[in-house]
Amino acid sequence: MRKISRRVFIATGTAALAVACAQQNQTTETQEQGEINLYSSRHYNTDNRLYEKFTESTGIKVNLIEDKADQLIERIQSEGENSPADILITVDAGRLWRATEAGIFTPIDSEILKERIPAYLRDTENRWFSFSKRLRVIMYNKERVNRNQLSTYEDLADRKWRGKIIMRSSNSTYNQSLVASMIEANGLDATQRWCKGFVANFARPPQGNDRAQIEGVAAGVGDLTLANTYYLPRYARSDDPAKNAIFNAVGVFFPNQNNRGAHVNVSGGGVVKTAPNKAGAIKFLEYLTSREAQEFFALGNDEYPVVAETKIDSYLEGFGAFKEDNINVAVYGAGLAEAVKVMDRAGWK
Repeated sequence: MRKISRRVFIATGTAALAVACAQQNQTTETQEQGEINLYSSRHYNTDNRLYEKFTESTGIKVNLIEDKADQLIERIQSEGENSPADILITVDAGRLWRATEAGIFTPIDSEILKERIPAYLRDTENRWFSFSKRLRVIMYNKERVNRNQLSTYEDLADRKWRGKIIMRSSNSTYNQSLVASMIEANGLDATQRWCKGFVANFARPPQGNDRAQIEGVAAGVGDLTLANTYYLPRYARSDDPAKNAIFNAVGVFFPNQNNRGAHVNVSGGGVVKTAPNKAGAIKFLEYLTSREAQEFFALGNDEYPVVAETKIDSYLEGFGAFKEDNINVAVYGAGLAEAVKVMDRAGWK
């Protein structure tokens, strides 16, 4: 197909064939040159150095295509068999599930990946793997909340928190994954009751992202929220004293330490089933589990590593040790639709 002549194109008269030919040329050349095409929804500048280190160690160049996860999934689907994508990496287990349901990933038989990544942090058929973790924890105003009052996610539906909780909307996949995990742990009816009580405790209509909730807690708009751990250290590193003050005002509490543990979400990826350079793609995923790469995630973006005994950032260390929920993160995606219904019925906008 690479050698299709211009005359054949004119005879067909279709733009689609031209696109297909161009994509096939690109993917063939990529494979010949020892390159991989990485589609990623991770928008972290620190990752660029990670890709450079991979190239330095393997000689394989990484061509980065960035966009939102849903757009990348749609793009790979529309490109079809001629897609130049070798790897898709995204954040949130729910999005990884969506890509799996769309038939984008292919199973990978890698002893390195299976040995280094715990089973609950990868797809049951090894179609995708987690490479970093972020925990969705309680963040609270240190002046307004006694830490000893905090215990579990379930307790946040108690009336003692009435008018004290601020949250982002139910459209957030992070919130949807949390509710899906609670359905798995506690059952549908119990989670529905919890969600209704939780929403009744909101201090304001849901709005903003995780950073907006953290800043709202620091300012006293609400006493506590649920947010991902990796956001908070960024306030400590800022040159702005006002942001440093936000970090100092907000405490971190890991819920459910006496039972299943704190909720875990992930950033992960897999090899696209039509990957033109499958071998290079697998090598890249294996590299992401190396000590060097895991420390990049932990030190460069304040994420928790998936490989044990990896050094973590001092701010993460300051949050303390914790027990994490070891439910397989793959179940979040399957439960997303039900989770959304639960949230809608509870009035979580």
